[in-house]
Amino acid sequence: MAQSWWCEQAWLGGDTIADRVLITGADGRITAIVTDTERPAGARRLPGLVVPGLANAHSHAFHRALRSRTQRNRGSFWTWRDLMYRAADRLDPDSYRDLARGVYAEMALAGVTSVGEFHYLHHDVGGARYSDPNAMGQALIQGAADAGVRLTLLDTCYLSAAPDGSPLAEGPQQRFGDGSGDRWAERVEALRSQVSASAGSGPGVLVGAALHSVRGVPIEHMPAVIEWAEAYQAPLHVHSSEQTREIEQCLAVHGRTPTAVLRDVGALGPRTTAVHATHLTDEDVADLDRTATGVCFCPTTERDLGDGIGPAPALLAGSGLFSLGSDSHAVIDMFEEARAVELDERLARRERGIISAERLLGAATAEGQHALGWTDAGHLRVGARADLVAVDLGSIRTAGGGITIENVVFAATAGDVTDVVVDGRVVVADRRHVALPDTAADLALTIRELMDVPADTLAPVR
Repeated sequence: MAQSWWCEQAWLGGDTIADRVLITGADGRITAIVTDTERPAGARRLPGLVVPGLANAHSHAFHRALRSRTQRNRGSFWTWRDLMYRAADRLDPDSYRDLARGVYAEMALAGVTSVGEFHYLHHDVGGARYSDPNAMGQALIQGAADAGVRLTLLDTCYLSAAPDGSPLAEGPQQRFGDGSGDRWAERVEALRSQVSASAGSGPGVLVGAALHSVRGVPIEHMPAVIEWAEAYQAPLHVHSSEQTREIEQCLAVHGRTPTAVLRDVGALGPRTTAVHATHLTDEDVADLDRTATGVCFCPTTERDLGDGIGPAPALLAGSGLFSLGSDSHAVIDMFEEARAVELDERLARRERGIISAERLLGAATAEGQHALGWTDAGHLRVGARADLVAVDLGSIRTAGGGITIENVVFAATAGDVTDVVVDGRVVVADRRHVALPDTAADLALTIRELMDVPADTLAPVR
């Protein structure tokens, strides 16, 4: 069935912004783009500047429950992690689906059309398997379908507590582990089969792979994950060099940096994304470049946790993809993630204008989509997925800034997204989620029940 959208303005790549753009599509794909044309009868009007769908390349959906709850008193990544584990210990498939639905709907309202969920909350309390070992993954898939966004489920192998292979700690960590890389691969193969069998019933789902980190997966178990991803040409993501303590532990155990460990085990390559990549040596940067390994920066989380500022210009100059994620969801705003890459670099260098707005928006759109395996998304061009995001450039934030990419990247916020189309489906209209109009209230209730109900009053976890 043919569809058409008439855009007041549309970003067609580079520095090209066209006026009065008619985009037509069928079966979720763009079939034609005509500029400088009047709006025909039946075409849906998209106000402001239309850009391709944004990609959130790194998400932990359940971390959203911690927003604003970790801001009192001082602490570190490690004390923050303790609270995160307590939240993880309360989730079951039903509550996880409800939470994910709200988080992904918030992303849709912010213009995100694809999300990469770095998923390691696999099992029941104590590590027992659900009757369906992928019940928690299926909860995320259903949450994304309800919210109308595409999902790359980056099923994560997480087996150890430190680079020396220490076992997962008693308590919430037990829910993460599969016992070995081979057992992880068996479970994920079953999930991939489930997803393949149900394909075509809503927004797309890809099953990818992830190594939690060099502290989360002993070297001898990494090949099973790498080989599974290679067999299906699937995205492979990994937390890397986020914390200086992680690097110190890795050097003490392996005599190499996390990047060097990943290099030597064969994990680097063009389908791999190193998430954070904050504390890199020159050799690390060269290894990533030589292997065309991508990186994903998550600036709002990295600054929220006091992690540091990664070497963005050097990585952007490399041969791998550069994508962005909201990670712990301190905020969900891909424009904020994009501009933070440049603004953090300005603070570090005390210089301005290092990374262009076009490059930053490309990271938030095409490069992020490609890092998640959606290589046919992220562009407004014939043949691409019909993902359209309308941004209000006349809001109180953007008024007077002009119809420019700079106004989008450096002034607009998630609140300026008015309309979102995903694979030709209208998901957000006039700043409201079409299927989930009460997203804020629903999300507040879900988080309140998860975080504020005393543990001894909770129903038993199934």
